[in-house]
Amino acid sequence: MTEIALETNDSNDEKLGRLLLLLTPAFMCANMLMARASADLFPPVALAFWRWAIAFLVLSLFIGPRLWRARRHMLREWKDLAVLGGLGMGICGAFVYIGADSTSATNIGLIYSASPLIIILLSRLFYGERLSGRQNLGVFMGLLGVLAIIARGDPMSLLRLQFTTGDLWIISATTGWAVYSVLMRHRPSAMDMGTRFGAIILFGVLTLSPFMLWEGIAVEAPTLTWKTAGTVAFLALIAGLAAYGCYAKLQRLMGASKASLVLYMVPIYNTALAYLLLGETLQDYHWIGAALVLPGLWLATRKPKAS
Repeated sequence: MTEIALETNDSNDEKLGRLLLLLTPAFMCANMLMARASADLFPPVALAFWRWAIAFLVLSLFIGPRLWRARRHMLREWKDLAVLGGLGMGICGAFVYIGADSTSATNIGLIYSASPLIIILLSRLFYGERLSGRQNLGVFMGLLGVLAIIARGDPMSLLRLQFTTGDLWIISATTGWAVYSVLMRHRPSAMDMGTRFGAIILFGVLTLSPFMLWEGIAVEAPTLTWKTAGTVAFLALIAGLAAYGCYAKLQRLMGASKASLVLYMVPIYNTALAYLLLGETLQDYHWIGAALVLPGLWLATRKPKAS
């Protein structure tokens, strides 16, 4: 009976993981699209600060007592929390909004889609996290699919790619995301997943605070309108709590390397949303990319059968 229960739990975890593989990139893509759309509405550091400050307030309604009870754990783990908060809410937040001022949402998604390779490399080098031959094949297929979309069906166009200042900010954010993902998976914590996530947000907000104040004094202060308030609320709830929460759960279920493969889906989601919302035309290379990425994800995340 115990063996049957374990098999059932493994099956349920795998099904939940696959569902999150489909939902998480949509939430992440929402942040990238909104970053570009709001580039002229809100100063970037202030946008990152208020996004996560509101997310923390909302999350506190549900986990506030747990956070208070975990205060001793937070004090013991403050170094990890500060690093994770600085990476996840600071570098992966503010840097994206800074870069969005001079690059496109498509470029943001395409650059972020390279992060699985960085995460797999870091996980392998520092924590010995390995993939099977079939899973490596899936990773390779996913990479080919992303490259097919980037190259727009012309492999030689990859040699002509040019990077703007904004792209360099996004590359920095992508690297920060990779380090954040690996540390989230492998750094031990005495707190449960939800409580730890709330503590990370708190430390991230504290890290952003002095930079937000400097930006408001020396560069530009945010203007409060219904549009800017709606933008921040959307980012807090969808691109903040939903995206990071789903990703953290996905890491628990699948590991850092396989969970990172959700970023391969971002170019496909960007294309689909542009088609649905902006009326852009789907090209042959979009279908080729999807035909490689989707089976690649299936192979890379499928658990081997028990012998």
